[in-house]
Amino acid sequence: MIRIITDSAADLTPQEQAQPGVMVVPMAITFEDGSSIEDDGQMTKDEFFRRLATDSKLPRTSQPSPAAFIDAYTEAELAGDEAIVITVGQKLSGTFQCATMAANDVDTPIYVIDSETATQGEAVLVREALRLRDTGLSAAQIADALELFKKRIRIVAVVDSLKHLQKGGRVPAAVAIVGGALGIKPVIGLYESTVKLVGKGRGRPGALVALFKQLDEMGGIDTNYPCTVLYSDDKAVAAPVHHYLTQNLKLEGVRTCQIGATIGTHVGPRAAGIAFVTKATV
Repeated sequence: MIRIITDSAADLTPQEQAQPGVMVVPMAITFEDGSSIEDDGQMTKDEFFRRLATDSKLPRTSQPSPAAFIDAYTEAELAGDEAIVITVGQKLSGTFQCATMAANDVDTPIYVIDSETATQGEAVLVREALRLRDTGLSAAQIADALELFKKRIRIVAVVDSLKHLQKGGRVPAAVAIVGGALGIKPVIGLYESTVKLVGKGRGRPGALVALFKQLDEMGGIDTNYPCTVLYSDDKAVAAPVHHYLTQNLKLEGVRTCQIGATIGTHVGPRAAGIAFVTKATV
């Protein structure tokens, strides 16, 4: 079997994690009081966002250790399996480097893919890996296909502010100031391992209009792949996004998923967005 290994930043659902050959290596979260947990579901996403709202300092997120990946690889090696590893973007975390280092310590073939994205963008890549595995491709062929496919994955989202991203070092202070003007809600894009300010609007309604415009500006939605609506702490803020995709664009199979702790730390409360695959260029 070809194993598909990822990290908890992918925010896979319990059903996805239960699929044969899927393994999630958890990241860690350290809170203001020094307490740490693994991002493995022990703390629910709602519990995490309640804690985020009450702590005065942002929690710190930590990549899995090389030892955690070696354990996963050794298990695959003992079973005679190859493995494809899909990590959160390496400009966002050191997870890719840890996974690559660990691959040098086992004999079984390990293919490490930098997703260049996170949360449900990363999950899109995991689902594509599983689909390709089911077609009978080899691990090497799947890895080659994923390296091309990942360039088409986009996340675009409205956030309440860029404060959390700026505190976490994901956007520079100058960008955070621009996105934090009075009454303005920023629209961010995540692709090529970089969080970018791609638009803004007056209030949430204006920001949602700017978000929807980005769908075309980023290359349009490839309807062969389901979109995923994302939200952080409040599912209600995702409702207008889901309505636009299903009623205005008439898309089918639209998912709604909550952002987990690893990425939720940086986007903060009341975030809502879309993870999608852009149309292939000719």
